[in-house]
Amino acid sequence: MATGIKDKVAIIGMGCSKFGERWDMGAEELMVEAFEECIADAGIEKKDIGAAWLGTCFESINVGRSATPLSLTLRLPFIPVTRVENFCATGTEAFRGAVYAVASGAYDICLALGVEKLKDTGYGGLPSFVGSDSGTLTWQWFPNITAPGSFAQLASAYGAKYNVSDRDIKEAIAHVSAKSHANGVKNPKAHLRKAVTKEQIMASPIIAHPLGLFDCCGVSDGAACAIVTTPEIAKKLGKKDLVSVKALQLALSSGEEMGFNDWDGDHFMTTTKASKMAYKEAGITDPRTEISMMEVHDCFSITELVTMEDLHISERGKAWRDVLDGVYDIDGEVPCQVDGGLKCFGHPIGASGLRMIYEMYLQLHGRAGERQLENPAFGLTHNLGGFPAMNVCSISIVGKYE
Repeated sequence: MATGIKDKVAIIGMGCSKFGERWDMGAEELMVEAFEECIADAGIEKKDIGAAWLGTCFESINVGRSATPLSLTLRLPFIPVTRVENFCATGTEAFRGAVYAVASGAYDICLALGVEKLKDTGYGGLPSFVGSDSGTLTWQWFPNITAPGSFAQLASAYGAKYNVSDRDIKEAIAHVSAKSHANGVKNPKAHLRKAVTKEQIMASPIIAHPLGLFDCCGVSDGAACAIVTTPEIAKKLGKKDLVSVKALQLALSSGEEMGFNDWDGDHFMTTTKASKMAYKEAGITDPRTEISMMEVHDCFSITELVTMEDLHISERGKAWRDVLDGVYDIDGEVPCQVDGGLKCFGHPIGASGLRMIYEMYLQLHGRAGERQLENPAFGLTHNLGGFPAMNVCSISIVGKYE
């Protein structure tokens, strides 16, 4: 019988580049920047790594379709390297590959690295899906779709279902964005490091009603990575106060959302299901009191708000009130986006999932500097790739080794 991943794998090192418009660096230099921090933190040598996973999303404007850019750039010693891609869950997917490889006993020590180079590649924003592997899906299901437009519909559906006024929704999502900006100021690796008031956010130009300019995350370059092993090996390496993986879950849309009328467009079915599986795997029964901190997929501010309900922390229809009451502020019950989130740390797609785990790792080791929380025990990360009607959701929970 399957027993899950809880406490079978420990993280012994992590690294993250500075995120932003890194005009001076290519994807390879970003990989090196993250890896050098990671391997120094782990206290091992490259020869100790048994296998590696590379996560990148838009390969055609980035490093290409194979895994060789990671092995060549880092001069890995002729070991297996696998490239993975799963929309915005790509970084966590690389982490999942490395974790499962160690848990299976196939390898002692594995590396996961995610990278995305989105600036100075010929695109002002994200490239179109048309002409990519998902082009047929785009033409068949999502003609003329835009990311802001589809997530704006999520806000409208949420407001209609729970009778939340347009003003209340805009104020709540402005609070989400203002919180992330305030946290980003405290993070030297964040892309955007400037505080913005709720009034400024609500007065900003509309991108897709009710989402304004400050309700949308930016386009960033960056890389992040992790080195994992078993707790037993970690202890032999002299590691103390281990951070271990408590749960890793992945859920993909089945087509039910698009093909049937049961889904009313106000939530994410994948997150609702993946989070329940993750809590069961981690042994968590009350996430609102047991989860110490979260990094969730705030590609748009409304996404963070709705995710609070899909994670079973806020009651259905009540997340907007919890947001305004400060439940998810850095000094609230369940701090969220302590490092600035996608909104302000940035969103280089292949790196984002690992960047989120990086923040949990720093917090659990008491190394988060000015934004350090008091004695956190469990950290949850959440990625959402695709669109509300068709998406990929990954959940990871990490915590202190028991």
